[in-house]
Amino acid sequence: MVQTAFDESERRAWAGQADAYAASFAELCACPVPGLLDAAEVREGARVLDVGTGTGSAAAAACERGAKVTAVDAEPGMVARAARAAPGADVRLAALPRLPFADDEFDAVVGNFVLNHVGRPREALKELRRVTRPGGRMAFTVWAVPAAAGQALLGRAVQAAGVTRPAHLPALVPEEDFPRTEQGFAALLGDAGLRDVVCDTLVWDHRTTPEEWWSGPAAGVATIGQIVTSQNPVVIAEIKDHFESLCAEFAGPGGVLVLPHAALTAHGRA
Repeated sequence: MVQTAFDESERRAWAGQADAYAASFAELCACPVPGLLDAAEVREGARVLDVGTGTGSAAAAACERGAKVTAVDAEPGMVARAARAAPGADVRLAALPRLPFADDEFDAVVGNFVLNHVGRPREALKELRRVTRPGGRMAFTVWAVPAAAGQALLGRAVQAAGVTRPAHLPALVPEEDFPRTEQGFAALLGDAGLRDVVCDTLVWDHRTTPEEWWSGPAAGVATIGQIVTSQNPVVIAEIKDHFESLCAEFAGPGGVLVLPHAALTAHGRA
């Protein structure tokens, strides 16, 4: 299947970003992993696919449970990091919406913040259902919309500087998008043929430092980073100034930022 403009933009945005992601946003994104694995009923001996593994947090946690883990990612740097994080897993380079696996190959599939990075989320889910055995569990996370206050911090700094999303960063086309609510995410899974779908909201406070949190966008990590680094140095400095001012709202003891986040966790049966 031909990649969408959104998919191609995602590939460019994440190319070579594994180390910068690991140093900035990876710890945040790992927070839902235990609940995600519980929802997918990942246990000893289960054949598990971790799709969009990133730095391998879910793959490593699944290995610790004694599962037989396969993990894939579209970015070679992420594959290398995940292989180090989960040496017991079979880690491969592969990208949705087509995966190199047989029908019904896995007992469980997990995707931690991967469906927000594909141009055809419904097709991606159908492909993941194809490789899951009938009755197998599937569980996924996406960020909730509207964003929680901590998640919105960087975007507010960009907006305060008068910066808008550049034209070279295409958004998901409307016909492929879905409401980032419990009802909307559950409906997305149901449309792909999953049964007994349940979606819940997970909320937590992520603790970091201003320096660590700024390092992600400063290096171009994720969409927010692509927006920041596409500006000229004067505008980047202005964004950073706004960011540092806004950090006061989330200041905790010892210079730590306490950033409220919210994610949707949805699961069902193939």
